[in-house]
Amino acid sequence: MITEARELQPDTPWSETVWAHTPEEALVDHESKARLCVATLLPFRNGEPDWDGFESSIRWMIAAGEAYDVELAFVLNADTGYIFDLDLDLYGEVIRRFRAAFPEPKIICGTTAVGAEGDTFRPNWYLPHLEAAQQFDKVEVMLMTSKLLNELPTEARRDAYFSILEHVTVPAIVHALEPSFVPWASPFSPWLLHELANHEKVAGGKISTLDEPHFLYWAAMCRDLGLPFSPHSGDDFGIATAVKLGQPLLIGAGVSACPLICAAKQMWRSTPLDTRVYKLFEAFQSLEDAVFRLDENGSAAAYKHSTAHVLKLLGIIESSEIHPNCIDRRPDDEADRMAEALRRPIRVAERLGIKNFSLA
Repeated sequence: MITEARELQPDTPWSETVWAHTPEEALVDHESKARLCVATLLPFRNGEPDWDGFESSIRWMIAAGEAYDVELAFVLNADTGYIFDLDLDLYGEVIRRFRAAFPEPKIICGTTAVGAEGDTFRPNWYLPHLEAAQQFDKVEVMLMTSKLLNELPTEARRDAYFSILEHVTVPAIVHALEPSFVPWASPFSPWLLHELANHEKVAGGKISTLDEPHFLYWAAMCRDLGLPFSPHSGDDFGIATAVKLGQPLLIGAGVSACPLICAAKQMWRSTPLDTRVYKLFEAFQSLEDAVFRLDENGSAAAYKHSTAHVLKLLGIIESSEIHPNCIDRRPDDEADRMAEALRRPIRVAERLGIKNFSLA
């Protein structure tokens, strides 16, 4: 069983490392005040961005963070913000409008390959998004994976990330996916994670996982080796794990359940422990299991549409529309389905005195 970084090879599987066999209980932390990074929804109305709704949802989330002493960072232009449907003008406008209305919060801007073509990966595909995002202050960038980048052999993949990072002037977050999200995706091997975690410009990483507990692997490895790298959970099906481990979350679920997650983070750090937090964990996870439910193709991509329905039902935005070019849509009865999914968390919120989480 591998226990030292020097023993890792590019093709070493996680199963051969001690970090893949570390139980969650060994990583529990009741003291850390890790941030909540909400993958902010870009709402639409009459086929156009709903800027009033955009600002309303952010004010709602800021209020939750302040109420429960939770640091929030707002993730703009990632999947919940329709990055794959945005042209460069709208990409930049989202950031400008956010910063004009909210000068203080930290933002994390999604970046991906723009204009990718052919079968040879080119690092400069990431430059348009990087150049747009890095004009602003209090910003980090998330290097979202892309098909040709992901398909590189492990050492070449490391080199490609390093080439992109030559153009990064702010803290960077790397992003890995399981194939549950897209068939070509593959998570970082332990060797690749260690290589990226030691790059001076990489502050942390997000692992989006549904089927295998890669977030636990990352957390165990980084803690054991003392790596200067912050693992961010992208697991919308296992939100409580990151809270229990005192690690950051970077999730779309942070939008639809923001007051609940903020309350849970505060309760988890309470002394003595307020054990009602376990029921709160269950309540908001039951909601997000519905929001992120898999369709007949095994995809959760339409969660954006479900999120819009939840925010409309809560009175935060006025329309449940999604980007007109987005193909990830829920059925016509989604409003009823989300209203049903909200019953339990609203009930728990009422009993715990959590404000700003009730039907409009």
